[in-house]
Amino acid sequence: MSVLEQIDTVGLEEAKAVRLMNRMERKYVASADRLDELLERMADHYFVQQVNGDRIAPYRTLYFDTDDLAMYTMHHNGKLNRQKLRVRTYRSTDTTFFEIKNKDNKGRTSKMRLLMDVQMFDHPEEVPEVREFVVRNTPFALCAGIRGGMRLQACLENRFGRITLVDRGMKERVTIDRGIAFHNRVTGWDADLGGLLVIEVKHEAGTPMSEMERTLHEMHVRPQRMSKYCIGTALTNPSAKKNRFKPMMLYIDNLKSSIILPRKRL
Repeated sequence: MSVLEQIDTVGLEEAKAVRLMNRMERKYVASADRLDELLERMADHYFVQQVNGDRIAPYRTLYFDTDDLAMYTMHHNGKLNRQKLRVRTYRSTDTTFFEIKNKDNKGRTSKMRLLMDVQMFDHPEEVPEVREFVVRNTPFALCAGIRGGMRLQACLENRFGRITLVDRGMKERVTIDRGIAFHNRVTGWDADLGGLLVIEVKHEAGTPMSEMERTLHEMHVRPQRMSKYCIGTALTNPSAKKNRFKPMMLYIDNLKSSIILPRKRL
């Protein structure tokens, strides 16, 4: 029996009680070979979310940006108030949402989302409710003729498996993403971070250091500023600005020397 299978479970509805739609986030990047050690140390303090018998949920995400990468560039240039727009399919529950993530200048993240048909994953611009949702909540548009150069296009797709942990006090949620792979729909380039974990600790502002954060500190895994969208774009789009993300790219490369470098899809 694997370490993950030995952790007590919590159902989706119970985990939803930890909504944290207005939250503080702290991310960590670690080698995938640290996963079992981390789970062993967390087993008495956290539940693992199980949905339809699965403890690792497959995710598929498609990010949108302008043709000149306006949102990516805002992040790269350190703009504090910024957004990310994406379609995400939660395959374990067969649900798909168009999501808008807002980050303010205090580091707080809020998320708005609109349920949509999974069959429209690749073409949300054809859904009137999605177009209205984007125009109402962002300075961008999913169709031509609205706000000129602010039109969005599908840029980067990623896939990964997610382990979700919920602390036993139901005050904190931790996601552990593994097997992360990117495909850039503009350049045709791919990148694979399969040997890494991206760990995100999510809790309300003002919450003291959690057991997960203390344990990661003891394991010498330090917080990192890491956006999957930005790193995936930097790895797969040769024309994207990269200076701000080079330290993280070097950190990843040192952490996983066998990382599969970006390559052109044949």
